[in-house]
Amino acid sequence: MAIKALAIVTAAKESRIADEYRRRGDLGDAAEALLAGKTQVGLRNERLTVEEVYGVLDRIAESSGPGSVESKIRQLTLLVGKASSMEAKYVVRTALGRLRLGVADMTLLDALAHALAEGKESKPVLEQAYNRSSDLGFVAKALASDGIDAIKSFKVTVGRPIRPMLAERLSDPQEILEKMNGSAAAEYKYDGLRIQAHLSSRKVTLFSRRLENITDQFPDLHALLNQGIVGDDLILEGEAVPVDPSTGELLPFQLVSQRRGRKYELERTIQEIPVALFAFDLLYDNGVDYTQLEFPRRREALEKIIRRSEKLDLSRQIIVNKPEQLDDFMQQAVADGCEGLMIKSIGPDSIYKAGARGWGWIKYKREYKSEMQDAVDLVVVGAFAGRGRRGGTYGALLLAAYDGKDDVFRTACKCGSGFKDEDLAKLPDILEKFKISHRHPRVDSKIVPDTWFVPGLVLEVIGAEITLSPIHTCGLNSIRPGAGLAIRFPRFTGKYRTEKSPEDATTTREIIEMYRSQLKQLSQTQPVEAA
Repeated sequence: MAIKALAIVTAAKESRIADEYRRRGDLGDAAEALLAGKTQVGLRNERLTVEEVYGVLDRIAESSGPGSVESKIRQLTLLVGKASSMEAKYVVRTALGRLRLGVADMTLLDALAHALAEGKESKPVLEQAYNRSSDLGFVAKALASDGIDAIKSFKVTVGRPIRPMLAERLSDPQEILEKMNGSAAAEYKYDGLRIQAHLSSRKVTLFSRRLENITDQFPDLHALLNQGIVGDDLILEGEAVPVDPSTGELLPFQLVSQRRGRKYELERTIQEIPVALFAFDLLYDNGVDYTQLEFPRRREALEKIIRRSEKLDLSRQIIVNKPEQLDDFMQQAVADGCEGLMIKSIGPDSIYKAGARGWGWIKYKREYKSEMQDAVDLVVVGAFAGRGRRGGTYGALLLAAYDGKDDVFRTACKCGSGFKDEDLAKLPDILEKFKISHRHPRVDSKIVPDTWFVPGLVLEVIGAEITLSPIHTCGLNSIRPGAGLAIRFPRFTGKYRTEKSPEDATTTREIIEMYRSQLKQLSQTQPVEAA
């Protein structure tokens, strides 16, 4: 939008403006350079005022719906056209939300406390108001107009995003429980986009973790929330997670992030990258400010307002008081496509601390996270029926590694990604000769697919990493009692290894060594304390 406006004002090609932007690394600096020494005929007959700039930017922010992009470009063009080169620099930066002044929010709160209130003693009150409204301008205006008493009465309001509560990070289950005074709620940490949903009179407004309004990017969540929530004046938080429409499996965050910012072909994108919403907190409901209540009470209230479905659910949660419980639940979370756990205090001090990072929430993530360096060759031993677009074919394949010691095939992943339409169309025919009505005696699997196969077809697969798994049998008990190894986010590379027999596939021993290599890579990257 800003590039188009600058192109109109300067009569330069958009490609030249983009080149200047890349060279300088700041579109405001590029605007200043492009406008330096130029006279914008017919536009600069009068000087800009603060009131005018604020009014135009406010209209741009409020503009939405059909034709809004063109309207925003037109209004920004008029504004930049009236500006001097220096003014244009800051108009563009303001429009982009990147002033680059080196002034943090807390610095502005300090300034407000000293200029308009009672000094540093007033800062906590101002900070609380800011955390509840996420709008420094709104806080400043209220303070200037009505004084500190008005700030003290600030309340959570539907439509104004609340600054999110943030977590500390630990990787030792014992230490986590000590921080939590012995017991806590453990929840799946989904690999998705954190969303704060505001519902009022059936109108849905969605904000990202950074409090950007992303409502237009998720129209499918509007109906989902309106149909699945009991209540009409509330604020809740959840994780929007991409879902494979054919298999129902959770997919990596990168796929849902592709949807963000897209305004064209959105309907097709929604079909390709549908999302499920896992609600994890309730912040406000019909006049009750739940941020001031303990987490167990918030969770209990949240459970009452969610109509659980395939696309709308609660974050999976258990109460833990032993390190072993955390370890086991972590394995299950990873096996289900999550990136770890979020551990939450359930004590009397477990209120929602908006805008604060503290030990009330702790991220528990695997220490060993490393990209797989090599693809692996795995054997198809089972398949799952496709749904939706994959109806009539297979939606995902159960793949196994070869254990030469016991001469069996042990499962390592369930793969439904990477297959082109032509692959999906021919898979039933390719696998028909291997189909059997029961599990083959040389297949070791805890998972029961819709269709079993004689080990025969070998596929090349790549993944994000190798993880411990409670449901796969590859390397079972080799790293930890009761745990096997699995490939996280497996993807078919497109290569059918027809030249390989199933016994030539990647072995369980190789996958065990790949996993240990990941641990070694991590340990080599950890800082060593000085002696």
